[in-house]
Amino acid sequence: MSRTGAVDPLPRTSVTGDARASATSESGPTASNGARAAELPGSKPAAAQSASCSLDFDKLYAARLFAVRARPYLATALYALHLVESSRVPTMAVDRYWRCYVSPAFVRSRSVEELASVLVHEVSHLLRDHHGRSDRFAREHGLTGPGERLRMNLAADAEINDDVFGDGLVVLDDAVFPQTLGLQAGGTMESYLREFRLAPDLGDLAWLDCGSGADGLDREWELGPDGADGLSAQERDGVRFRVAQAVVGRPGDASRSWRRWAEEALHPPQPWRALLAAAVRSATAAAGSGDDYTFGRPARRSAGVPGVVLPSLRRTPPRVSVLIDTSGSVSDVELGSALLETAAVTRAVGGRRDLVTVLSCDAAVGLVHPLCRAEGIPLVGGGGTDLRAGFTRALRAQPRPDVLVVLTDGQTPWPVAQPACRTIVGLFPRSGSWSENDPDYVPDRPPSWARVVEIG
Repeated sequence: MSRTGAVDPLPRTSVTGDARASATSESGPTASNGARAAELPGSKPAAAQSASCSLDFDKLYAARLFAVRARPYLATALYALHLVESSRVPTMAVDRYWRCYVSPAFVRSRSVEELASVLVHEVSHLLRDHHGRSDRFAREHGLTGPGERLRMNLAADAEINDDVFGDGLVVLDDAVFPQTLGLQAGGTMESYLREFRLAPDLGDLAWLDCGSGADGLDREWELGPDGADGLSAQERDGVRFRVAQAVVGRPGDASRSWRRWAEEALHPPQPWRALLAAAVRSATAAAGSGDDYTFGRPARRSAGVPGVVLPSLRRTPPRVSVLIDTSGSVSDVELGSALLETAAVTRAVGGRRDLVTVLSCDAAVGLVHPLCRAEGIPLVGGGGTDLRAGFTRALRAQPRPDVLVVLTDGQTPWPVAQPACRTIVGLFPRSGSWSENDPDYVPDRPPSWARVVEIG
């Protein structure tokens, strides 16, 4: 994101017109650096320059090669971009289909090193899915209008420029950094959007336009989903996956933010509430299915035996025991989350609270509570952790549970033998191991016979 010269840029909302595809058959990388087109002294305005000169593809290809050498783990993404010459773009801009719209005048006025930094900046918008994230943020917070999209573009630029330059890439003039917006470094686009608003002192950034690939708002000069040379959703995901693998494979080269992005791309966070609910529904659906007879609804095969009424099989409602870890290593917030999940378990068994039993356990078992209201259950504990006593108490109950749900941080010994019922473990996350008596203590993972769902 840089600008040079004294030419007044086209307003953000006035950049319109048709982009024409480049005559070259090579897909080249380009990225909108959010920079204002420069005008050299005595030269014609940027739009006139664009109309009178063609795009210097050789210079762009040299810039791409420079960028690949500086950031080799981004090579797949840089070569996946398709270059489109456009006289209606102030500098460079990308759309969500991995096309890069390039102003010939801007390329002419910048050095190869500067264009390389621009390319890395713009491809970062696409890799980090800033268009999709902007759309989601706008829906969740009811944001509309070009002003809010400009704010999203600024926040996305701050996330990227935080550590994109250096190590072979030159710093662009007037690049938007977190400090430019009065923010702390190291944040994400979403965190920045919550912390700053457009202010008069940011008015000179109104020229900034990285395209729909940065803020999700389609432009009139973009080719759209039906245009030529765009990448499909599967192809875009494939590019991101290969880049993430390259980042993980070069831990000494990639920055902290790129390593964080790669870990999330390769191991996206799971919707644990949905996973836990699905695990409980699956377990309760299988438990006790068709294990009792009833004459309330005769069997269909009775028609083949005249004069005889045959009973049909019915499903006995499953019983669920919820074992909550109340040891000192479990926080109050996690205990509150455990009670909320207990209420969700009740909904999974059709709202039959009489079929759900709750046990609290640290190193010993507290009181056993039939579930009436989740918020009314006292959770007693705060000592060490040994859930084996809780397993024993739950499995000795009469009638015996069909499903056992354990909510714990995992820092406990586990039973050696597999319980006689389905077991689901909701595991509170821990960044490291902890023990008062042994600082090197490493807890065992839940046994293989338990269905494990990471919570939080």
